[in-house]
Amino acid sequence: MAAGLAIEMRDITKIFPGVIANDKARLEVARGEIHALLGENGAGKSTLMSILFGLYEPDEGRIFIRGEEVRIRSPNDATALKIGMVHQHFKLVHNFTVTENIVLGLEPKNKWGSLDLSGADKRVAELSAAYNLAVDPKVRIENITVGMQQRVEILKILYRDADILIFDEPTAVLTPQEIDELLAIFQRLKAEGKTIVFITHKLKEIKAAADRCTVLRRGKYIATLEVAAASEQELAEKMVGRAVTFRIEKKPAAPKEAVLRVENLTVIGAKGVPAVRNLSLEVRAGEVVGVAGVDGNGQSELAAAISGLLPVKSGRILLKGRDISRESIRNRNESGLGLVPEDRHKHGLVLDFRVDENLILKNFRTRRFSNAWGFLQFPAIAGHAADLIAQFDIRAGNGPGTPAKSMSGGNQQKIIIAREIDVSPDLLVVSQPTRGLDVGAIEYIHRRIVEERDKGRAVLLISFELEEILSLCDRIAAVSKGSVVGLVDAQDADERRIGALMGGIADG
Repeated sequence: MAAGLAIEMRDITKIFPGVIANDKARLEVARGEIHALLGENGAGKSTLMSILFGLYEPDEGRIFIRGEEVRIRSPNDATALKIGMVHQHFKLVHNFTVTENIVLGLEPKNKWGSLDLSGADKRVAELSAAYNLAVDPKVRIENITVGMQQRVEILKILYRDADILIFDEPTAVLTPQEIDELLAIFQRLKAEGKTIVFITHKLKEIKAAADRCTVLRRGKYIATLEVAAASEQELAEKMVGRAVTFRIEKKPAAPKEAVLRVENLTVIGAKGVPAVRNLSLEVRAGEVVGVAGVDGNGQSELAAAISGLLPVKSGRILLKGRDISRESIRNRNESGLGLVPEDRHKHGLVLDFRVDENLILKNFRTRRFSNAWGFLQFPAIAGHAADLIAQFDIRAGNGPGTPAKSMSGGNQQKIIIAREIDVSPDLLVVSQPTRGLDVGAIEYIHRRIVEERDKGRAVLLISFELEEILSLCDRIAAVSKGSVVGLVDAQDADERRIGALMGGIADG
């Protein structure tokens, strides 16, 4: 570890309306180290790093970069100090190309003053190849997967040659193999003398990559630990302030009739070619069926087709025996379909709406929340929101009236999961349910999914987390190139077997 500190943040306090995001928080990061920042959803990690990157100014506290006190008023100030940040929620222009996004603010010009992207395309391609990111510089952001968008964000700070690199939940959308590759990149960057601050909820990644770890809880500094000397259990307990169960205990499933039947389904993806190819799948009442696959193999399109976000080219989707392949989204919802979408901002929330408004998006027309003349019953809505906020431990600084856009990613995810479980659907389609959640929240969400199964719901779980799939599912469908290549009982499955199927290697 290099001598001296790259970052020192002393007694940082940041207050938003109704919530103290950072309460005299502190952070010390040595030069040339990989430093993990750990904490529950809403603990203030992203706020602290946003202050370091100039997105917010602290109400109190001092910041030192490489031993000199600085005042960082904007991201331009941070960039001048060679600080770069990969945000949890991507900062990309969707109708721009990869290169156009990467050079935004540093646009290269030719001798006539016109935009010249040819050299930038070449530099982006070189960086992509050097770090094994496999990003096409000329493709538009709107035509690539969420996982690929994450890689573009990483390329943005590499292009700017930052010395201090901040990663806010960078692995949330990556496959296990991609995570391994990213952690290897971290080690390479460290060897080049760069300093990395790495926000994550994944304790295995901290153990695999970090030298030290600082823990925040409810905005306050708790401890800084040498990672090699700390167990995952110790890290989890420091983070949530109590003992945590890593694997949910569940009784054997007792499946009944089929709730969802997908028959020979074909769905066209963003590139105009089939993303789902002649796929068949069944989910019964009282079971969790997992879909395991490397990102980009049709999982997102499968969920979108079932929920009505993408049209079906051929095949059928049957919900309780009824063909819903061409039904409206509202009709599907009213027929008993619940959805936790992969992209919570695009399909899960209205970010400008309050918590209570987001919690009734699917059932505000019912007599529970509207009177006979169609007017909303605000006391009932507020009481309903307060109940779900307490039940799902949603950290909303102003209670039901908190704007969704002002909340942490994990708490936004809890709003969606609370809303979908609350309507008690016959079929619950869950895509990446614990993305961005801390271990305490993951434990709770996993338990709720199993409870829904035990109530007789059919659950289709789509996750890039093999550990999550193996822990929760009763049967596992491995997909490759848009088709199911193997269906395995969870009791007969392990990571090696499922990983081989995900790679297109058939059993036997």
